Amino acid sequence: MRVLRAKAWLLTAAMGAAAGVAGVTPAAEPNAQVPLGNRHYAASEFPDRVVASPAQDAATGFGVAWRTAPMAQPPLLEVVLAGDSPDMGTVRQLRAGSQPLQTENGSSQQHRVDVDGLQPDTLYAYRVQGQGGWSAWQHFRTAGAATQPLTLLYFGDTQNKNLSHVSRVIRQAWQSAPDARLALFSGDLVSGGDGQDDSEWGEWFAAGGWLLPGMAVAPAAGNHEYLKEFEDTPQERRVLGGHWPVSFALPRNGAKAAASTTYWFDYQGARIVVLDGTSALDLGTAAQQATWLDGVLASSRQPWNIVVVHQPLYPLRAERDTSVLAEQVQPVLQRHKVDLVLQGHDHTYGRRAGEAGALPQFISSVAGPKQYRLSPVARATMAPVAEDTQLFQVLKLDGQRLHYEARTATGRLYDAFQINRAADGGKQFVEITEGRIAPRNCPRPVSPKGRDDRCWE
Repeated sequence: MRVLRAKAWLLTAAMGAAAGVAGVTPAAEPNAQVPLGNRHYAASEFPDRVVASPAQDAATGFGVAWRTAPMAQPPLLEVVLAGDSPDMGTVRQLRAGSQPLQTENGSSQQHRVDVDGLQPDTLYAYRVQGQGGWSAWQHFRTAGAATQPLTLLYFGDTQNKNLSHVSRVIRQAWQSAPDARLALFSGDLVSGGDGQDDSEWGEWFAAGGWLLPGMAVAPAAGNHEYLKEFEDTPQERRVLGGHWPVSFALPRNGAKAAASTTYWFDYQGARIVVLDGTSALDLGTAAQQATWLDGVLASSRQPWNIVVVHQPLYPLRAERDTSVLAEQVQPVLQRHKVDLVLQGHDHTYGRRAGEAGALPQFISSVAGPKQYRLSPVARATMAPVAEDTQLFQVLKLDGQRLHYEARTATGRLYDAFQINRAADGGKQFVEITEGRIAPRNCPRPVSPKGRDDRCWE
């Protein structure tokens, strides 16, 4: 069925191009490039899906996760100071911890190594092992001191058509900020739940390319990282999908009630705290996460504090209710004067201040092609806002200022502001309007599938 839809879309697009007709809207593409049942993304004896993530202290360590077909014994990771010679010198070998995963693409083994005892702001080379050989040597630089400038990337929901549509956003982000060291993802990395979970994960990793093993990658879990068990029955509940706990080597310091989906780390002057909005809203852990967040922020001595959570505290789409998050988490954010709250979920763009002043700035964005429509409330309370726009965000931080930019998939500036930090720790918010393109709204009355609540599928 997916193949037929793909052929229909291609035929429609070709007919429109041949006829030279303006305004021909093609049918929606299938979510994954590979047809249902195709095992292109099955695990093999060679390592793949390599991704690096920050340790709690990102200046002295990092974690690496990767995948192979089932192996007789866990594989190795080798790490060494990066040099200019192909002779890597004497390497340090670390044995991975491994867990099995069964998917529609068959059996795989997921591996993890936590590398510690490293020097700050130092370039290392590492590679990971499979049954059939080693990966390429990857470069990874540890975080520097809190006073060193930092460039990081933030991506809203990727979720759909990762290889065909999201990959261009990631490439443009890297071209726009080649010095970026850290990448934050707001959740819903894949769509899931359609019998192609593993293939979607394969395309997410393919879309990320060399960014994932060479940069500190820190994702939040979204609702699509969960499965619905006993769906459409009184016993329906959310269950964390099998990929999330084994696909990343994230810090193990989260809230007890959501141990595998919450965590924090310090990176070059910023404390980053990642919450699990789905667990808070659907599994009743909001109060426990808020208490944990309170403690993590209270102990922070970093100039900047940033919180990442999938569901926005101020929804952008109609008929969303995240009031539990707002009631439990918002007071903690205000008390500790958090600078930014980075969110996703609503597949539009919007920014607004909190209830008690300019900070925190609450920002929701979307990197993928699934595009919703803004609610009247969002339009009235947020500025700027955007529909029908794939975006990425570039943040530049040092001890005295935080500069924020939201850019479109083609690199055009859509939103910008700066937070200046005084010697006494006080902060001033400065709106930047110069260079922004005009506001973007959905130009079509319905989506390609005829839905008036969405702009694009």
